[in-house]
Amino acid sequence: MVKEDKNKFGSGQLLNFAKNSYLERTSRPIYALVFLIPFIVFYELGTIFINTDVLDKSQVRVVAFVWLQRTLQYIGLGGKFAWVAPPLVVVVILVWLQLASRKSWSVIVSDVVPMAAECILLAGPLLVLSLFLNNSEPAANAAVLLRQGAIVSRSLLAELVTGVGAGIYEELLFRLILICLLMIIFQDLLRVGHSSAIILSVLVSAALFSVHHHLVFLEGRFSLAAPFAWPVFIFRTIAGIYFATIFAMRGFGITAGTHGFYDILATVINAVFFAHPGTDAQP
Repeated sequence: MVKEDKNKFGSGQLLNFAKNSYLERTSRPIYALVFLIPFIVFYELGTIFINTDVLDKSQVRVVAFVWLQRTLQYIGLGGKFAWVAPPLVVVVILVWLQLASRKSWSVIVSDVVPMAAECILLAGPLLVLSLFLNNSEPAANAAVLLRQGAIVSRSLLAELVTGVGAGIYEELLFRLILICLLMIIFQDLLRVGHSSAIILSVLVSAALFSVHHHLVFLEGRFSLAAPFAWPVFIFRTIAGIYFATIFAMRGFGITAGTHGFYDILATVINAVFFAHPGTDAQP
């Protein structure tokens, strides 16, 4: 086994990048926090200023956000604090990971622009795949393949708010939290080999990510969120594997950003090219 020179290399996720290079810097948890703060603020303000009754009825509210909120309420947090607690959980987890990593806290603000460009580029293959797998009904599926429920009449802004929230909270739940828990189960409890544990964790998390878009548990009961269709299920499973791969190589910030930008771009494409007459797709 070759011993790595810690002065030469900084650890990304599964890959080692040259210390202080763009790839090494932007894989740090502190970069994820700085990069995602505008997304978090946009989602929180969006859910406040958009008609919340419409949001709740049409399930624009991100289910992963609701699960996290209800969990915090269950352990004893008050209703008002539980409302703002999910974004605080994101901040606390990333700060804790940054402390545990013992990496530099310095941030080059200009890195945010290439990070956004990287996320947009990484979202491209998913956009192409979504249109390819759903070419028979692009207007019904292309913009919401990674989102809970079917398209309903609502504003473009509401769609964008939902997409940004999904990028943050679904990646928090299904990648940052779930994959770590599955690794503990497979590797530490079941004594599965490291490589096999990674593969199993990625596949299981991807399958659950896909299932939760069809069958959700809210208000103490299971309910059907969207009709089952094999092309959609397969796409979401592939997307889960894709996001898990990005997470393993580039960290949480780029993964959540890629998911968010996919939803943003798909929503805009759907509104411009595929919106049916009578669908409220305007801001």
